[in-house]
Amino acid sequence: MESEPSKDWRFKLHEVIYESNTPAGKAFDVGLLVAIFSSIIVVMLDSVVGIHQQYGKLFNITEWVFASLFTIEYILRLVSIRKPIRYVLSPLGIIDLIALLPSYLSIFFIGAQSLLVFRALRLLRVFRIFKLGHFLTEINFLTQALKNSVRKISIFLLTVLTITVILGSVMYLVEKRENGFSNIPESIYWAIVTITTVGYGDISPITPLGKFVASVVMLIGYAIIAVPTGIITHDIAVAARQKKELPESCPSCSREGHDSDALFCKYCGSSLFK
Repeated sequence: MESEPSKDWRFKLHEVIYESNTPAGKAFDVGLLVAIFSSIIVVMLDSVVGIHQQYGKLFNITEWVFASLFTIEYILRLVSIRKPIRYVLSPLGIIDLIALLPSYLSIFFIGAQSLLVFRALRLLRVFRIFKLGHFLTEINFLTQALKNSVRKISIFLLTVLTITVILGSVMYLVEKRENGFSNIPESIYWAIVTITTVGYGDISPITPLGKFVASVVMLIGYAIIAVPTGIITHDIAVAARQKKELPESCPSCSREGHDSDALFCKYCGSSLFK
């Protein structure tokens, strides 16, 4: 059985690393974001040939300092919770690992250091800083709304994909190969570019009938743009009426999003409190 002093230091370490409602936790999160921003700036500057030739060695040393810091931080995250495998397999844990691997891959693979830009994914942790203010509830609303919208958005995207396949095939029959619509996949590409209102202009209809079909595709594009917005807005309103959640993360698996009256983690069953 784990000794009481061991429980105390692990609990305190968890508070610093995973919680932002204490002075130490706030300082840790702010320092982490500063380090992430700084490391990304170093990677971007190092990609400029002139700057790399002048400060390449300094950037290399700086990069390994950041890599060491992030490695230590990742290990501390694993040590401070009772079920580290749950953190490793969690979304933030996967992001942390993806952001950390390129530093070590660059030892074995030439050019892998360019993958260090994946470290920008760790900027998603900026949402933890919102715990310093009054934005946590709004973030939880948005997260819940996006989860509730997945099935609806998937059906919507499937419908749009079906429409683009049909309209692309129609345009292929109308415009023929000589007008740039050389095959059905190329015509479907045109339909996607048009219906999303991007309009690269690399392929365009020439015949009157083709221009009429293109006009229909453009109008459909404007009509469907508002659909995903409406779906997500509705789900945000629904989420706003639901029960508020605790800002604390589970000391065992680091997951958040528990009900305000919860005593145990709904993901791993551990107690949420010391």
